[in-house]
Amino acid sequence: MAAKPKLYYFRGRGRMESIRWLLAAAGVEFEEEFLEKREQYEKLEKDGHLLFGQVPLVEMDGMMLTQTRAILSYLAAKYNLYGKDLKERLRIDMYVDGTLDLLTMIAQARFKSPEEKEENFALIVKKAKTRYLQVFEKILKDHGEDFLVGNKFSWADVQLIEAILMVEELSASVLSDFPLLKAFKTRISDISTIKKFLQPGSQRKPPPDQHYVDVVRHILQF
Repeated sequence: MAAKPKLYYFRGRGRMESIRWLLAAAGVEFEEEFLEKREQYEKLEKDGHLLFGQVPLVEMDGMMLTQTRAILSYLAAKYNLYGKDLKERLRIDMYVDGTLDLLTMIAQARFKSPEEKEENFALIVKKAKTRYLQVFEKILKDHGEDFLVGNKFSWADVQLIEAILMVEELSASVLSDFPLLKAFKTRISDISTIKKFLQPGSQRKPPPDQHYVDVVRHILQF
């Protein structure tokens, strides 16, 4: 029996959360080692595991995987969530890159001062509605299918539901003008692996608090 993937990251969302989502969506159990001290991070560097001196780090299939986008691409391909051909893969990549931009904005805003944070969150919600959600609403309307690409559950769907739920944490009514995305959210949330990941006690992480921010700042020294 193959060993479970092992995730090395802070005890919070950050760049690892999309990796957790994708593994969970594929029904893959994984272990986590949380970085809580600078020494843990330095040891990973000293052992040569951090290719560019960065986490996330995922240990699986006899490899130490780094760089978020590369890890996600590998997982999507490995677990058949990456389309049936190059054209579908291209569409998945485009949609994923868009939602990654949105997720990155939210993650970075958590490290701002309280005043800047609120201002950033308001701007993110505005951008989410005009630049991202509007686009995905049109995609669903234009092809009339249940999923974003090829009428089959894919990485693009996983990352969009993650992004929707994160934006809803900032504004509960953000989907009020997007009926197809509302239905998409309900539909995807009811997929068994996703439903399990959304249950209390799963390895899904809560919104970052000040303790998480302080630990990350201490370990990464910024």
